[in-house]
This record gives sequence, structure tokens and C-alpha cells, in this order.
Amino acid sequence: MIRNIIFDWSGTLVDDLPAVLAATNHVFAQYGLPPLTMDKFRAEFRLPFQDFYTRFLPEVPVAELERVFHGYFIQAQYVVEELPRAREFLAFCRRHGLRLFVLSSVHKDYYAAQTAANGFGQFIERAYLGVWDKRAKIAELLAENGLAASETLFVGDMQHDMETAKYGGVCSCGVLTGYNRLEQLRASEPDLIVEHLGELREILERRKFDPPRSGAGAETDRPPHPVCTVGALVFNAAGHALMVRTQKWSGLWGIPGGKIKFGETSHQALRREIKEETNLDITEIQFVMAQDCIRSREFYREAHFVLLNYTCRADGSCEVRLNDEAQEFRWTPPGEALKMDLNEPTRVLLHQVKADPR
Repeated sequence: MIRNIIFDWSGTLVDDLPAVLAATNHVFAQYGLPPLTMDKFRAEFRLPFQDFYTRFLPEVPVAELERVFHGYFIQAQYVVEELPRAREFLAFCRRHGLRLFVLSSVHKDYYAAQTAANGFGQFIERAYLGVWDKRAKIAELLAENGLAASETLFVGDMQHDMETAKYGGVCSCGVLTGYNRLEQLRASEPDLIVEHLGELREILERRKFDPPRSGAGAETDRPPHPVCTVGALVFNAAGHALMVRTQKWSGLWGIPGGKIKFGETSHQALRREIKEETNLDITEIQFVMAQDCIRSREFYREAHFVLLNYTCRADGSCEVRLNDEAQEFRWTPPGEALKMDLNEPTRVLLHQVKADPR
């Protein structure tokens, strides 16, 4: 039974990725390197962070790089925000009497400033901060606090966190809210991969806090039947389609949509999901096709979906406001969309719409 949770901080409980990227690009600019895009940074960044800087600036002493980085980040960190569902998850853990710890490379001063703003420190029994290599610290953390490895879960967003869990002999859960992408987390073979902490809460409740020893991030108690979903190509007045990008689909572009709830018609579900995910109201809904999506490696966990695909039009304002399920959106002509990095079901849908523009 899980009685203790060790959290990484950055990308797991708070979103400091934009601030860290800005500070990193400030360092790069000081030494004549071009800036990294967010995608490139997420693909390249690793812990211990010295390995990352050694790759790009091997001739510059780490102490000098730290001085430049921290000189910028001390101001940039004020854009750091708590991640959606993090506060609710911490409160959930408190209600169930779980002991909570932080094991992170974050500087103690930044942790102090950020916890002063978000109040997360009240949930944490003890924080181990400024740890460059967490693998060398986890055994000490377990011993000092009398934690049984079999009752402890490490939750983090990077391969290094999953490796740390293995060093400590504890369960591991990777979250898609932070630095590493799906394929990177999968490579470290955590016991579980979740989209966000809200999903981890649901799994812990369903499993009655049994350890998720399922291997390679696959959940063993998946639904016994396919899950029916709806999604649509949403067009604006210019005939451009709305494409959204999500980490749960390996950072690929796709369409908005989601699961049909019990008692909903497919059209009701489509309107609700698109409103929740994009804030758009839709009209002129037309069915296009149904697709089977069975154990797609593009999706973050093993699943079987029946995808009901539609086209529709944005009704009124086309101002998109994404919720926390998607990271980016783009209005684009359908022909241009086919040149994007798409998930396979969306590519199939676009080809079908191209073949039958009705």
C-alpha cells in the first residue's frame, strides 16, 4: 500500500519550464549560441543538468554558467505557477494521511519564494533541495524518514526521476506536465505514466492505494471495453481548421474532442468537449467517419478507442482559449495541416475530408 509520496518539484507540482527556458537562452546568448525552442529544449534537457551544459558549452566552467543562469532566473521565476490539479492532489494526499516529501534540484531560495506564493510547503513534511543527482540522495531520504521502499511512490516528470525511483527501489510515476516528453519517459520504463496529477489521484483511489507495479507505464486495470470518443475538425470563416497539440499524443498535432459521458448523445458530447477544451461554440456538425484506435503507441497509455469523427464550424467568436489538456493551437488550411506532425487518426480524417469535401 502506498503510504508515502516523494515529488519532484519543477514540472511536477509547479510549471517553471518557461522561466527555465528563458534563463537557459539568456545563458546561451552570453556565449554566442542560438536560442532553443521549447520543443528543442524539452528534447535536449537532462539531469544532472551539468550533462546538459557540458554538451552545449563544454569549455565554460559550471560555476560560471550557474552564475549567469541564476542572475537571470531570480527575476524570471516570478512567472512560475502551480500546475493544474496539483493543489487538489496535495489536499487529497493529506486527507488520506500520506506522508509527502520533495526531492528536487531546485535552489532552496527559489523553492522558498515559490512555496511562499503557492502555499504548497504546508503539505510537505520535508524537502531535499539543490540535489544535482537525486539517485545519490534517495536512499538517505528513505532512511532518515523511516520510509519503506515498498510503500513509497516517486512522482516526477523526467527520466532522471524514474531512474532515481529504481535506485531507491520505490514505485515510479511519470507525469506529462513537465520537461520530458512521452517517448523519453517511456524509455525509462516507469511503473505508471499519467497525463496529470488528477489522473494519478483517480488511479490511487481505484486501486485503493495499491502500488502500480505494472511496468513500462501500462496500467493493468484498464477498462474492459473500448471507450467511445468524439472529435472534430473545427473550421473558421476562412475555411481554416483548428489543430491542437497535446503531450498525451506524443506532442503530435490533432483535433479537439474527448469521451462521451453516459446519457449524452454524440453531438452533445462533441459540443461539450470542444467548449471545455477550446471555449468555442460549434454549429453545422457533420459526421465523417468512425475509426478504431487500438493500443496506439502515439497515445500515452494502452487504450482502445472508437473514434467518432466529425466536421463543424466555429459559431460566433473564433477566439480560442485552451484548457490544460492542450499546449498549443493553430488555425491552418487542411492541405497545410497534412504537412504537420500529426497523430495518425487525425491524418486519416484529413485525408477523408480532402477526398470528400462535403
